[in-house]
Amino acid sequence: MFKRIVIASDGSEGAVRALSAAIRLARQHQATLDLVSVVETPQAPASVDEMAKVESALRQFYEAIARGAILQAQAGGVQLTTHLFTGRAVKAIVDFIKRERADLLAVGCFGHSAAYEHIIGKTTDRLVELAPCAVLVVK
Repeated sequence: MFKRIVIASDGSEGAVRALSAAIRLARQHQATLDLVSVVETPQAPASVDEMAKVESALRQFYEAIARGAILQAQAGGVQLTTHLFTGRAVKAIVDFIKRERADLLAVGCFGHSAAYEHIIGKTTDRLVELAPCAVLVVK
């Protein structure tokens, strides 16, 4: 049924649970599995140096998540390819899904803090709305 599964990961507990579910589905359907993370660009950085430091720290954070996800997928008998983009999360993920013709997106139900989600908007909600494929939301 599924040939290409994408897991969107921000490193949250929900994303970790979504990764586990995506690994099981990829194994069952013999599907390819891609993990996509996005370094969000700051909306109002104090300086170029600050922006570079923040981006570097976030890249290291997401690279560590990717290494752990690869090990988890290997333990589950699935090959995982990781992708790290810079920009706006929803746009980058939706663009990747369209470009790669994925047929399932797995996301965690909760990401950042409730205050952050209230101010910025719920990434999961936007992905459900805009993704051009089926979306599995894992609690």
